[in-house]
Amino acid sequence: MTEEKKPKEPVKKEEKAVKPKEPVKKEKPKEPVKQEKPKEEPKLVDKSEHFAIARSLSLPISTKQAVEISNFIRKKELQIARKLLQEVLDKKKALPFKRYNRDMGHKPGKIASGRYPEKAISYFIKILRTAEANAEDKGLDINNLIITELKADKGPQQWHYGRLRRRKMKNTHLYVKVMEKEND
Repeated sequence: MTEEKKPKEPVKKEEKAVKPKEPVKKEKPKEPVKQEKPKEEPKLVDKSEHFAIARSLSLPISTKQAVEISNFIRKKELQIARKLLQEVLDKKKALPFKRYNRDMGHKPGKIASGRYPEKAISYFIKILRTAEANAEDKGLDINNLIITELKADKGPQQWHYGRLRRRKMKNTHLYVKVMEKEND
């Protein structure tokens, strides 16, 4: 079972027609494909400039009371809000405490728990006057102002000085933005 070995025949090379060499084109390096970034939504900027702001930093009032007062007068007209706060100062009307009301007594009227936070309200009246003055300085109609934003944030906590048993002081930041009401 041996195979006969055949002599290898020389392989004939086919003659190819010689073509003139074409100049080699240098390819430009491919630019990285730019991925389309999602369009960022434009920041909401009030272009009409029909607003005024006022802020107070590190006021010595309770942040919890300030939050309740903010919730009470937010989205109301400036003049009405000042009247309501004055009624609370005169103890004709109680300020409803809806969030921070643990172990708090009920007050007469349609509210459940409430109080008369005089010190905090006095600071709120001052900052509302400041916002009104800023609006007047900008040339806005004072009788047409609405409180659009009202924030009460915790301020820096510092220790009382010179006490045996230390306690942290109350500090609150207030921010008010009033806007001119649009007439229909």
